Amino acid sequence: MNSTFASPQMYRARRHLAPWFFNGAMLVICFFVLIPVLATILTSLKDQTDVQRNPPVVFPCDTPDGQFNLSACRWSVEGYTRILEPRPNPNALLGFEYVGRMVSVYLPNTLIYAVSASVLVTVLAGMSGYVFSRYRFRARRALMVGLLAITGIPLLTNLIALYRIGVVLRQTFPGYEERLYVIIVYVGFFLPFSIWVVKSFFDTIPRELEEASFIDGCTPVSSLIRIVAPLAAPGLTSAFLMAFVGIWNEFIAGYLLVGKATLRTAMFGLYDFIGQFVIGYQVLAAGCIMVAMPVIVMFLFFRKTFFRAMVEGALKG
Repeated sequence: MNSTFASPQMYRARRHLAPWFFNGAMLVICFFVLIPVLATILTSLKDQTDVQRNPPVVFPCDTPDGQFNLSACRWSVEGYTRILEPRPNPNALLGFEYVGRMVSVYLPNTLIYAVSASVLVTVLAGMSGYVFSRYRFRARRALMVGLLAITGIPLLTNLIALYRIGVVLRQTFPGYEERLYVIIVYVGFFLPFSIWVVKSFFDTIPRELEEASFIDGCTPVSSLIRIVAPLAAPGLTSAFLMAFVGIWNEFIAGYLLVGKATLRTAMFGLYDFIGQFVIGYQVLAAGCIMVAMPVIVMFLFFRKTFFRAMVEGALKG
């Protein structure tokens, strides 16, 4: 008799405890994941003396007698100052300008590479995914399998050949543009997987919508632009974000394929700081925060679209 009544009670207890257990586990996981991020932020806000202390301190808020006191905190922006290198300029909007190579060279270059290549990847993946989704032609399946196989080849394995191609182009064409070559390499690397992502979204859009647009006088291209592409916007957005983040965080191709220091990326800038400031960990930490901040801000704005695209692509694709 007791066991008969205990079963529903245990079931209700489990239902009430499950969310608490799940949320608690997620908090623990997030805590351990955020430890390196918090350590980097704290290091970037210390001065050289506190960074080099042995044993190290988490918060630079100790008094000479070793007591913790918030009023004694020695927070510093030395790392950010050495990266930004502000200089007075009467002609500037705020009366000063930043002349540090990270903000004047490396970050703008990375933004150019990431935005240009991501836009091209999104446009080409949209057109290719539409063709693979809507048309049946000879060797279609072979091409799709080939694209899937290409996504498993790391960029690192092709860098020697790409480097030699860049050298030949530089010697052959006087007007050779390294930026354009690097953008083409990034597009070729991120395009195959993006085609599969976008195609899965086109597959979920009913063909009847396009057929209705054809009756109204739309061509296949205008139907793609006006009808299909807006409905597949989450997939196109996810393709853009994945390409953008991958290019923003890429280092080795931007290092080997670009010969001019004025055209290199932010990841090379961090590597350059390691060479310039061997023990200036607060400078390196500040550089890491500045490089990561644009991607974090972008994901904060587009997180709902990105996760909705991932879920819909997994369920419908």
